[in-house]
Amino acid sequence: MVNYEIEDGIALLEVDNPPVNAAGQAVRAGLVAGLERAVEEGARAAVIYGAGRTFIAGADISEFGKPPADPWLPEVCNRIEATPIPVICVLHGTTLGGGLEVAMSAHWRVALPGTKVGLPEVTLGILPGAGGTQRAPRLIGAETALDLITTGKPIGADRALELGLVDRIAEGEPRAVGLALAQEMTETRRTGDMPAPAAVDFDAWHDKALKAGRGQIAPATAVRAVQAASELPFEAGLARERELFQTLMDSPQREGLIHSFFSERAVAKLPEIKGVAPREIAQLAVIGGGTMGAGIATAALLSGLDVTLLERDAEAAQAAETRVGDMLDGAVKRGKLAEDKRAAIPFRTTTDYDALSDADLIVEAVFEDMDVKQTVFRALDRVAKPGAILATNTSYLDVNQIAQATARPQDVLGLHFFSPAHVMRLLEVVVADKTAPDATATGFALAKRLRKTAVRAGVCDGFIGNRILSHWRMAADNCVLDGASPFQVDQAMTAFGMAMGPYAVSDLAGLDIGWATRKRKAATRDPHERVPSFADRLCEMGRFGRKTGRGYYFYPDATPDPEVDEIVLAERDRQGIEGREFDADEIVARIMAAMVNEAARVVGDGIASRPLDVDVVKVHGYGFPRWRGGPMKWADMTGLDRILSDIKRFAEEDDWFWQPAPLLERLVAEGRTFDDLNKEGVA
Repeated sequence: MVNYEIEDGIALLEVDNPPVNAAGQAVRAGLVAGLERAVEEGARAAVIYGAGRTFIAGADISEFGKPPADPWLPEVCNRIEATPIPVICVLHGTTLGGGLEVAMSAHWRVALPGTKVGLPEVTLGILPGAGGTQRAPRLIGAETALDLITTGKPIGADRALELGLVDRIAEGEPRAVGLALAQEMTETRRTGDMPAPAAVDFDAWHDKALKAGRGQIAPATAVRAVQAASELPFEAGLARERELFQTLMDSPQREGLIHSFFSERAVAKLPEIKGVAPREIAQLAVIGGGTMGAGIATAALLSGLDVTLLERDAEAAQAAETRVGDMLDGAVKRGKLAEDKRAAIPFRTTTDYDALSDADLIVEAVFEDMDVKQTVFRALDRVAKPGAILATNTSYLDVNQIAQATARPQDVLGLHFFSPAHVMRLLEVVVADKTAPDATATGFALAKRLRKTAVRAGVCDGFIGNRILSHWRMAADNCVLDGASPFQVDQAMTAFGMAMGPYAVSDLAGLDIGWATRKRKAATRDPHERVPSFADRLCEMGRFGRKTGRGYYFYPDATPDPEVDEIVLAERDRQGIEGREFDADEIVARIMAAMVNEAARVVGDGIASRPLDVDVVKVHGYGFPRWRGGPMKWADMTGLDRILSDIKRFAEEDDWFWQPAPLLERLVAEGRTFDDLNKEGVA
């Protein structure tokens, strides 16, 4: 794991633990043993560098959740710093978390061009616990260290040099670069001996981190650890860091974030595409240049694909071209696209279906209407080349029915992007009855290229995300019908950690979308279903949300509209409902019970392969707090028996809506959890 050699009096410690040189127990022990040997053999200096494509990229994820094995990382970092000969670390690739903590405990640091460094521990619900919160502020100051640690965002080598996190940038192979620096550096320079950083307004930073975290405690806790670096001697600061680290290790938030971490890596591991090669995708076409279509085109262009966008006429095509251009300009401003590459983007618009004949994958993003979509697919069946993937971006409609419009249903699948498509990370890959395995594999390969998280979904109304959304939204509407206000519901759910409340989300998406869905389902609606007619009243008044300046809220400031309360009261009077008081806990209990119950049906029906698929969809597409792990992980930590008991209690007043999912009842009866199903890989 750590190779040792001596050259010209310099000890060379090569970390060789592929694929990312994680700081597992063997690496930690190897570093300590190597430095001890270097001192014993009279080496003038020691160089630590990584084999392969990176220096130590972080902790060994296989050790997550297990007791630390000696030597643990804080001890290793302290031993490195105390070494009586100069220790040089050569950084390249991604030097993150524990890898950067190792580097900061060395006496000198050199980075290769293109190196990324960072302390992303807060994304796992913890803080840098091997001296990172004490050494980083001494190297770069408290303010800069707080920004690095509380956001978890990496920085490049140039920025690291500018801040003083590394001592120089040098071209070459890590071994040679380290040897060259070791020849120069004849003295030790211990980070822990550097002056304590000047104090900043730590209380303001703490409040800022709490607000930005929407309930996540790790960033705010990390602020207090950095504060210790400013106010305590180094050894006492290390002790305070470990104390705060342990409180986070014992927090359910850490468990939720670790679950999210592993789930995001597991969603693409599907037996049906294991060993299946995806089809080659070089040219992509998009049909429809509205907000969604333009976003899909932009995402593809930013990933290096050649894109053609088809619109119904020249005017619409020009509008689409402008829309995509504006999105690309925004990418330049955000640093996602180099300005000199902007002009060379391979993008064109057309009004002629024949221009799509060379496309390897075509994404339809037109109006959410079955007849319209089938018309498009009949046209594609005529012009698309053999083997081209024909994808629909439908949010709700039956992909099997859309596939019937072609003579090649094996090439048809759903690619449900989330708006704005060039920003949102989630992509539901909807697999129809006749979708070929290599078409499914291509959907996942495209998602990876677009830097999106793909989740497999089966065919049903709304797939995974929107099917569950419709039920927890119905629970919210029922709370409003029975006495809560839309604003009270939104406040309860944002306090729970949701990015937005359900009514603010409706305003953002456009109330007309839900209105269209309710009208589409009206003919087949069960007579027992409670319909939120107050939402229809808003639409009939032309109040569609942000785009019209009024919905549930006034815009642009999103202030509550008292008239909404009057509309809700009128609806209660019409239905003969006497409203009652709701508190935030009851609102959350009802909405979360509905979400978990329908999610259990989605898994039980095979629409989602595993509970973790639901968790990833809700976190990445619907603003569910990542630190809670997702609704299924939240349910496990809350207790499935407690949730089932709530559902049965709610059923006493509405036994049509509150019907326990068979899978939920089975798991409670067997004393098992959703995570047990994740480990089995099946429901």
